[in-house]
Amino acid sequence: MEDQNGSGKLSKGLRKVKPYLAILSLQFGYSGMYIITMVSFKHGMSHWILSVYRHVVAAIIITPFALVLERKIRSKMTLPIFLRIVALGFLEPVLDQNLYNMGMKMTSTTFASATVNVLPAITFIMALIFRLESINWRKFHSVAKVIGTVITVSGAMVMTLYKGPAFQIIKGGGAINHHGSSNTDEPSDQNWILGTIMLISSCASWAGFFILQSFTLKKYPAELSLTAWICLLGIIEGSIASFIFERDMSVWVIGWDSRLLACVYSGVICSGMAYYVQGVVTRERGPVFLTSFSPMCMIITAALGSLVLAEQVHLGSIFGAILIVSGLYTVVWGKSKDRQNTDTGKGEVEGLPIKDGTRTDQSDNFDGIEINVPAKKGAGKIAPPQA
Repeated sequence: MEDQNGSGKLSKGLRKVKPYLAILSLQFGYSGMYIITMVSFKHGMSHWILSVYRHVVAAIIITPFALVLERKIRSKMTLPIFLRIVALGFLEPVLDQNLYNMGMKMTSTTFASATVNVLPAITFIMALIFRLESINWRKFHSVAKVIGTVITVSGAMVMTLYKGPAFQIIKGGGAINHHGSSNTDEPSDQNWILGTIMLISSCASWAGFFILQSFTLKKYPAELSLTAWICLLGIIEGSIASFIFERDMSVWVIGWDSRLLACVYSGVICSGMAYYVQGVVTRERGPVFLTSFSPMCMIITAALGSLVLAEQVHLGSIFGAILIVSGLYTVVWGKSKDRQNTDTGKGEVEGLPIKDGTRTDQSDNFDGIEINVPAKKGAGKIAPPQA
């Protein structure tokens, strides 16, 4: 009897710990993608080609599941829906990922992962514009969302305008060197500002993707099929952009090195397995829990970037990151209070950012569609339905 009670407590404890382990594993996965991607860039990988090949891998993984699991629930494809999917394929696979990769090459992996925390604030601003979010100035938690957004934007401005002295978190020459250099090339002030603008523009594009995604899913509520369509059109549109900006056809050739690893890793881990992990965690603990762990990726990336790439961290980046994370958690706190105060009797969960207590269980059928901000980047950004 005691053994049964002990095993029951152990099983219950594992169920409580499982979401934490899953989300931490996801953050390590995204951090690894940033490092591997930067290494591939140092070996001559084009960010345009990486985006195309990444979605080729993702499409190969997702399409079979979409064909089998959603064969009975797919809506009829109409011209308005198709045009929305075309826009989605441009906003995220082409515009967002290429702006992000260009900005990361001009700054650093640590800096780029820190700027991603601006995403909830930008999405909140866009949701206000499209009337998907409202502010009750009489409620402190509602005002906290505005305060958090202002703090986050201020942190982004600090990271952009103030560089400060540089230092290395973990001493060492770095496991990956380029042309025999023991340290990564320090970007100029001009490239640093331009790179920051690209990173913030990338987050704006990503936020626009979530806005349009929420409207599209109302008309086409087949998550995996929509993701497959986004990957397919992302491949087509990304290939067109690559032919325009990359005139040298040799960039399409990749060998058995870090370039191939970057394509496969980002496609499988960050556009395949991440969907399942995000869906499980969102179903069990809600999207607010998922979003609150996003700064972990910044910390992990900073450690790996210093150890593997010998990257240096600037004082302005640290100050800005602290402000951004503080603003992020302020917005998350305000949204969590929205969830508690809105439709609590219905047991609905609210995410970032949407109003009226719309449910956010991505892994279930969409009774109500909302904008959900995932922890980090991935193709399509849509979690699969519950099995």
